[in-house]
Amino acid sequence: MVDEKKVNQVVESGNGNGKGFELPLLLFAGFRSIIDALHRDLAEHGHPETRPAYGFALQAVGRDGAAIGEIGRRLGVSKQAAGKTVEKLEALGYVERAPDPADGRRTLIRLTPHGADLLARSAEGFDRLRAEWARALGGERLAALERDLRAMAPSGAFRLDAAGWFTG
Repeated sequence: MVDEKKVNQVVESGNGNGKGFELPLLLFAGFRSIIDALHRDLAEHGHPETRPAYGFALQAVGRDGAAIGEIGRRLGVSKQAAGKTVEKLEALGYVERAPDPADGRRTLIRLTPHGADLLARSAEGFDRLRAEWARALGGERLAALERDLRAMAPSGAFRLDAAGWFTG
């Protein structure tokens, strides 16, 4: 039986009374504020069509490139879904296809200079945004928050397939 009093508690929240559902929402809101600010900055610096999922995908391509099947495994999606993402990234100029020097039958997906620029600007942007949080919260408070989150995150918790949570 659904408790009718709790159905809308998420949208009616915001009073800071420590309800269990607020913690993941606050963590997500913090994540979202960083990602949104980063993408506004990226748009101003030559990457207007970039989406958060593209960062995960470019990380899955990696420095040395990867086959589409490997990109799919790294992202936790099917080879077909990875292929569609690669096609979009290729159309935007972030990746290119190249023969695998170790196996001529295989095609690697590699970062283009435009893709490498996106990742470099993203890294710089994350550093800048972290510094803004440190100024707002205080360096020691931010460092403590990061330590606490590391302590609560299970070992190996960071996976590139996090984007898959939002796509089904």
